[in-house]
Amino acid sequence: MTDQTMPLIIYVPGLLPKPEPEKHREALLRCLLAGLRRVDVEVAHAVEANESAFELVSWTYNFYREHRDISIDTEAIAAVIEQCGASPADVAEATSWRRKLARWIYTLGDMLPFLIPHVASERVEVHLRDLLRYIGDANGVAAHARQMLKVPLQGAAAGHRPVLLLAHSMGSVIAYDSLWELSHDARDRAQVDLLLTMGSPLGQRYMQRRLRGANKSGYGRYPANIRRWKNLAAVGDLTALDRNLGKDFAEMLELGLLETLEDEAIFNYYRSNGELNVHAEYGYLVNEKTARTIVSWWRGLDIESQLSS
Repeated sequence: MTDQTMPLIIYVPGLLPKPEPEKHREALLRCLLAGLRRVDVEVAHAVEANESAFELVSWTYNFYREHRDISIDTEAIAAVIEQCGASPADVAEATSWRRKLARWIYTLGDMLPFLIPHVASERVEVHLRDLLRYIGDANGVAAHARQMLKVPLQGAAAGHRPVLLLAHSMGSVIAYDSLWELSHDARDRAQVDLLLTMGSPLGQRYMQRRLRGANKSGYGRYPANIRRWKNLAAVGDLTALDRNLGKDFAEMLELGLLETLEDEAIFNYYRSNGELNVHAEYGYLVNEKTARTIVSWWRGLDIESQLSS
């Protein structure tokens, strides 16, 4: 199998500054490979052995004009790779009454947006500020982020490479908006064999009203270039307030725009300085359910038919 025929995993991260692209990609790939090795050593080796199999869309530098120091996360990344699954303490914390109460409060804020300033924490306020920057496309930052994703998608289409688009948090919004534009604006040939969203805010009503195509109906409302969609949401993840995207995007199935749309809950056991962060990208990537989804996709590919299509 050549680089031109190799299946392609494209990763789109979420908000907040990220490490320099090379260091970020290395850390992400370490987590991904650790999960894959626990499920299927051969697939892990195939991904690791081919530089072109995993591509990072580093959109955050243009948005923030700064990089995060990777050394801040080094110990936590090593620890989550070493840990094979959620501990009883992780599960207890993720399902604690405090997190359930916070989830209820933020869900109420999503239904009644005027309450958001009164219930949002400082961290949520930062995310809302950045989200508004994306929605408003200040200085073209949103269009630039989408273009950074469109380039590898179009390259994969030109090479007839099957694509798994892996998107975390706000990255899932960028992925959705980019795919909608490619479907309806550019009439592009780019296709995604599997969209795998993690910790996605796409279930939030506030977000759904602001997606590309939200003011349209029927086929015009949705992307038309996704074959299958799977959504993973960690228990206690306040960004993924509504973990059931199958309910929110069921019309895509009814219209024949998707073959399947699945939701699955996971436990994210990433800890930084002892504090559980159920939204962390590294924790999502190392998770066994993420690995099983990728392995199932990789193993299920009929490369010859993909190339001849």
